[in-house]
Amino acid sequence: MHGLDVTLEEHPFFAGFSPDQNRIVSGCARNHKFDAGHYLFREGDPANEFFLIRHGRVALEIVSPGQAPVVIATLGKGEIVGASWLVPPYRWMFDARAVELTRAIGIDAACLRGKCDADAQLGYEMMKRFLPVLVKRLNATRLQLLDVYGKR
Repeated sequence: MHGLDVTLEEHPFFAGFSPDQNRIVSGCARNHKFDAGHYLFREGDPANEFFLIRHGRVALEIVSPGQAPVVIATLGKGEIVGASWLVPPYRWMFDARAVELTRAIGIDAACLRGKCDADAQLGYEMMKRFLPVLVKRLNATRLQLLDVYGKR
């Protein structure tokens, strides 16, 4: 096992993955460091990678011309940043900005999609893990909208 195998194994998102599945995913992984204020990605850019936060915080933002960015979520240690890599046209739908020094593991999207296509069990495991994340964030956004518009 090399360092990224162990790091993935310790990340909550990959809890319960087999050692073989961790090894496959770690082949697509690399470490990142983002200083406060640095963007992990910007809306409209290619979604070539997603991130597992190891340390720090990342704000997901929606930007409207002429207005301040609206933070839709702030994510921290143990969370995942980015799901646009899963669905064509593979473009980010929001900005992700490091709020403080953030260390993350980046997973190369094309690499992982190829491995999931070749290994249906791996693909199924990834979808089982991403779907709850997406549902949780959709519900949080729904609650924010209800709060903003004062209707419950």
